[in-house]
Amino acid sequence: MAPVALAAIWAGIPATAPLVALAAGIMAWEWGRMIGRLVTPFDAGLFVGTAMAAVLAAGFVSAPAAILIAAAGIAGLVLLGSERSAGWTAFGMIWVLLPSVGFVRLRADPVTGLATALWLLALVWAIDVAAYAAGSRIGGPKLAPQISPNKTWAGLLGGIAAAMLVGLATGWLYETSSVWRITVLSGGLAIVEQIGDIAESYAKRRFGAKDSGNLIPGHGGLLDRLDGMLAVVIAVMMLTTVAGGSILTWR
Repeated sequence: MAPVALAAIWAGIPATAPLVALAAGIMAWEWGRMIGRLVTPFDAGLFVGTAMAAVLAAGFVSAPAAILIAAAGIAGLVLLGSERSAGWTAFGMIWVLLPSVGFVRLRADPVTGLATALWLLALVWAIDVAAYAAGSRIGGPKLAPQISPNKTWAGLLGGIAAAMLVGLATGWLYETSSVWRITVLSGGLAIVEQIGDIAESYAKRRFGAKDSGNLIPGHGGLLDRLDGMLAVVIAVMMLTTVAGGSILTWR
């Protein structure tokens, strides 16, 4: 899937927004299915439609329009569902929509959008590969044995090291004066990425699901592949908002 994502991001918002909207719709459907909320075709349509419409609005209309659509859709899903599923429905939709909309808005920045999006992809891919390699080869104490028994502290440290290398390379390529800052920040985001992965693992255990879906043979659903990315994008959005500008332009 990497070439498709890279091509869309390189092409800009006209390609990025529809691709992210499709991914958000799939992840929303997977979440609704996992928690047992897809009782009728209408339920499925509301999950998928809310996610896709909000992301497309973020790309082609405005952030407030995206927020309004997301809020209305989530409210409808909560009101139409049972009280027992309301909290998990709202949490899952926010978990999918906030970073999906955020990624599109980050890419929409005319100055740093492309660089930020490419940095995010490289960061998460490097963390996942390094964490798997270090965890499988070194092993050792488990990171969260009751939730995600395959994750190890060695894997986390491997992910942090890889993330810092990506941050260092990004700082040099982007010619920022704060190379050390983006390097350290990237290492910290490796921890955030692992937290996102563990959070989804907890939800799957809570609902007795091995995977969020079966879209990718041998790898589960799209939500299984992007859980760490969702957490990282949320963190980057928050840092961007607090700083009043792209992380890549921090001085």
